[in-house]
Amino acid sequence: MPIDNGNLALKGLDDLFSTEENRQEEQREQVQQIPIDALHPFTNHPFKVLDNESMTRTVESIAQYGVLAPLIARPRPDGDGYEIISGHRRQYAAKLAGLETLPVIVRNMDDNAAVLLMVDSNLQREHILPSERAFAYKMKLEALKNQGARSDLTSPQNAAKFRSDDAVAKSQGISGDTVQRYVRLTNLIPELLNMVDEKKVSFNPAVELSYLSAEQQQEMIKAMDDTQNAPSVSQAKRIKKLAQAGKFTSDAVVAIMGEEKKSELDTVTIKNETLRKYFPRSYTPRQMEEKIIQLLDAWQKKQQRKNER
Repeated sequence: MPIDNGNLALKGLDDLFSTEENRQEEQREQVQQIPIDALHPFTNHPFKVLDNESMTRTVESIAQYGVLAPLIARPRPDGDGYEIISGHRRQYAAKLAGLETLPVIVRNMDDNAAVLLMVDSNLQREHILPSERAFAYKMKLEALKNQGARSDLTSPQNAAKFRSDDAVAKSQGISGDTVQRYVRLTNLIPELLNMVDEKKVSFNPAVELSYLSAEQQQEMIKAMDDTQNAPSVSQAKRIKKLAQAGKFTSDAVVAIMGEEKKSELDTVTIKNETLRKYFPRSYTPRQMEEKIIQLLDAWQKKQQRKNER
């Protein structure tokens, strides 16, 4: 009888340790091979997947080595496959490379946690368009506010807004004001926002134009086309004031956009790195400027002598 009791005790311990080991294994994230067509884009994903040189290199790498870093996804609420949280570019490249399945870590995440992970994983990229950054910051702000609302229902809305802006700004090494200025870009119509991405309209003027209505922004594009000119910050601010005062008209905007910018009349800028290869390292910017003027004077005199012959 004592032996039987001992066997029962040992069996119970084996079951206990086996259960704990299995429990830890269940908690450990597993990489699964999931059919590529069962993976769907994140809802309102703000980052563009482009067919460019970088994508070509990614496709070539995946075709040769496969997908080395697993994607992160979560089950879709309707049970129809998975929503990609991190790895949209890898999935697209894998499709082009002809892969049928992809390595995926599946996580059960609520909407706010999924947004934060999706945005943070993409903001690590080297090249990010202003429009991508604008919508990503907006989504992250909303997710942080939602999380804050659950954890501290007594805090004033303005305080929650400040904390959210500050959290986004700190993670990016910028100011909260800069975050809000990027978010302003989400008020631009697609045509105007594309011009910002294409560097046809600068960031600061674009922020000012974001206060115009959609119809006024369309008129702004027409004025830019008519004058073949992009707005400066001062021009954009004046146009914004016209709109706020109820004095916005097509003629008024064209008149402002048709003005010659003082900076264009008075200034020619050449970057130091462009000039450095023509001068000794010991030359200061002032010395380079004096030498350039000297050479231009000599060239002008040479041309004059040539014309006098």
